[in-house]
Amino acid sequence: MDAMSDPAGPFSSLHLELSSTVDRVADELRRAVFDGELESGTPLREVALAESLGVSRPTIREALGTLVAEGLATREPNRGVAVSAPDPDSVRDICRSRLVLEGAGVRRWPGADEPLRDAVRTSLVDYTGAVRTGGSYQELNGRHLAFHVSLVGLTGSPRLVAMAESLMIELRLALAQVDRIRRNAHDQADTHTQLVMLLERGDVDGASAFLERHLEDAETSILQALGLRRL
Repeated sequence: MDAMSDPAGPFSSLHLELSSTVDRVADELRRAVFDGELESGTPLREVALAESLGVSRPTIREALGTLVAEGLATREPNRGVAVSAPDPDSVRDICRSRLVLEGAGVRRWPGADEPLRDAVRTSLVDYTGAVRTGGSYQELNGRHLAFHVSLVGLTGSPRLVAMAESLMIELRLALAQVDRIRRNAHDQADTHTQLVMLLERGDVDGASAFLERHLEDAETSILQALGLRRL
C-alpha cells in the first residue's frame, strides 16, 4: 500500500503514548510532595526511588527533571536533587501576584460571560463539597486553588489563567509543607463562599476588598507556619 492509498498517509508510523512511566513517576512524586510525605530538603535519591517504585534510574532521572523544571525540586552540584524549600521572598511575590490576577478577575464579574461566572460557582461547589465529604488533602488543596484560578478566568484571558496556574504550582509546595488546608478547610470554604456572595449581590468593591484581606491573611499564615518573617 502506498502513501496515497493509506488513509493515514505519511503519518501512519506516528503514535502517542498516553501515559508514560516517566509521567506516572512524576505524578507519584508530586503527590508525595503535595501530601506532605516528602518535606522540604528531602533528598530524592535515584537508586532508592528506583528500587521503591520498581523502575529504572534513567526513568527516575527524567521524572526528577520534570519536578525541577516545575520548581518542586532543586538540583545542586555534587548534592543531587532534593524537594525544594519555600523561599519567603517567593511566597510574598506569589501572594502579591495572585492579588493582581485574581483582583482583575473579581472586578470583571459584572461584565464577564455567564459561563465564566458559572465556572466560579461550580468550583466553589466542588470545593465545599469536598470539605463536607472529608476529601483527601491533595483533593482539598487542588479544589481550593482551582477556585482561585476560576476567579482569574473571569478576565477571559487564557494567558492570565496560565500565569495563575503556574503560580498555584509554586504555592502548593508551600501549602504542602505547612499542612494548612487540612487544618482549616472548613474556615477556608466559608471564606470563599462569602466572597462569591458579595459578587452575586453586585458588591464588586466589597468583594475586591475582601479578596485583598484574604490573600494578605494567607501570606501571613504561610510565612508564620514556615517560621518566616513577614516584611
